[in-house]
Amino acid sequence: MRILSGIQPTGLPHLGNYFGMMKSAIELQEKGESFYFIADLHALTTVRDPVALRHNSREIAIDFLACGLDPQKSCLFRQSDIACIPELSWILSTVTPMGLLERCHSYKDKLAKGLQASLGLFSYPVLMAADILAYDSDVVPVGKDQKQHLEVTRDIAVKINELYGDVFKLPEPLIREESAALPGTDGAKMSKSYGNTIELFLEEAPLKKKIMGIQTDSTPVESPKPIEGSAILGIYRHVASPTDYAAMEADFLAGGKGYGDFKKRLFSAIWEYFAPMREKRKSIAADHAVVDRILHDGAERAEAIAQPVMNRLKKAVGLA
Repeated sequence: MRILSGIQPTGLPHLGNYFGMMKSAIELQEKGESFYFIADLHALTTVRDPVALRHNSREIAIDFLACGLDPQKSCLFRQSDIACIPELSWILSTVTPMGLLERCHSYKDKLAKGLQASLGLFSYPVLMAADILAYDSDVVPVGKDQKQHLEVTRDIAVKINELYGDVFKLPEPLIREESAALPGTDGAKMSKSYGNTIELFLEEAPLKKKIMGIQTDSTPVESPKPIEGSAILGIYRHVASPTDYAAMEADFLAGGKGYGDFKKRLFSAIWEYFAPMREKRKSIAADHAVVDRILHDGAERAEAIAQPVMNRLKKAVGLA
């Protein structure tokens, strides 16, 4: 089973990235042939700072490795290092119906968030289809809100196969648990575009500042606190033991403790949860040559699979 997933370097990895994608990706490397790419081409739709793009791409690689990704078991690479991806995306775009892209909710959502309309933003699902189809992927882990993109990929692959024969394998979705909807500091889904993230490897003081800044209601200290929709509990459930989580929930309902106390407990849990990864990250970040070699080797492995797929497509459509 070949597994494919990607993460955009639009910012530093945060708790939502870890519990929504990275953690499951690391677990899946034990279950199949795993390919994980840093989607720097996708990031160009929103990131205009070249220094930041290069920096974030490297930091994502370091964080992934620190969190447990094993380059002997998984293939980690930069999307832009696979030369055939833009060409593949173009060929796919020639058979992609406009109506299919117009129905994609992600484009409308991004415009609603204030992003400037562009061809790249609109055709984003086609580039994603190229990423998935290039490696003969069997399964693609996605959140429920991303399932439509995989459906678009399958529709495009079916169109190619109808026109030119059996060219592409049809990938299946592997729906991730709802942990992807980790709340941010404002209670909304944690997202770089919302500016409400808690980065994985912040230093102690900045991390504590972010945690203490989580928005809460004005319930008095002595009163019971609402547990429904609580950002504190929504994050704490991922980093605390079941016993500790049950204790905090009980304290919410009992009253007598303020939100400041709960935030301090949340900070301690996050700091402890990522402590082993934090130490591992220090040694990885100290040797850039090792990270560069891992990404280079990953790109070579990915290219060796993608190029035959690309040749197969080009022969089918008459370009070979």
